[in-house]
Amino acid sequence: MRRPLVGLTTDVERVAHGVWEEDAAFTPCNYLDALGRAGAAPLLLPPGPDPVPALAPLRGLVLIGGPDVDPDLYGAAPHPRTDRPRRHRDDWEMALCRAALAADLPVLAVCRGIQLLNVTLGGTLHQHLEEVVGHRGHLTVEGQMSRNPVVVATRSRLAQVVGVATTGLCHHHQALDRIGAGLAVTARAPDGTVEAVELPDRRFVLGVQWHPEEDPSDKRIFEAFVESCR
Repeated sequence: MRRPLVGLTTDVERVAHGVWEEDAAFTPCNYLDALGRAGAAPLLLPPGPDPVPALAPLRGLVLIGGPDVDPDLYGAAPHPRTDRPRRHRDDWEMALCRAALAADLPVLAVCRGIQLLNVTLGGTLHQHLEEVVGHRGHLTVEGQMSRNPVVVATRSRLAQVVGVATTGLCHHHQALDRIGAGLAVTARAPDGTVEAVELPDRRFVLGVQWHPEEDPSDKRIFEAFVESCR
């Protein structure tokens, strides 16, 4: 069976390679590997002028993880722990997200991706989750994933894929606060943190706060997404 072409967002940072140091657009290979294992062909989508031509050949869109979304986009002042703004990335990914939703293109939004999806639809974020839940369980050690239980709503798309309980590998200090228009919360952590949302009126729009690409032994979420892309 022909592999569906799936677009992935990218980060843009100053990187050193060989004798050169220059700006580069990149996506961590774990996302590419997860899509490959699930049967898709990945295509990187660096920031550009117009999302519609970029999406034209694609069968699905993955919004990857990364730095915090600019709080100015949801009308908040920045918290001292919030990352410096990357508006070029935020604006591009929000434009991609809107165009994908308008075209009913399958969307998988991971970590930062679920937050950007929520903000795109008018929602807001908790900028420093530790102050809300009173612990550091969602980001225990910098640069190391935390393993947390997730309770999934019955009769949700996510429950059809992973059942009513699963474990997520997470590394985040922000999370969804006010939920964006049309989104349904379909999973939470035991402390109440929103762990997944869906758009019930679309073919496949799933946002997860954890990183399924970090666990190569569990392909279920990526396989469900790629199947919808076919």
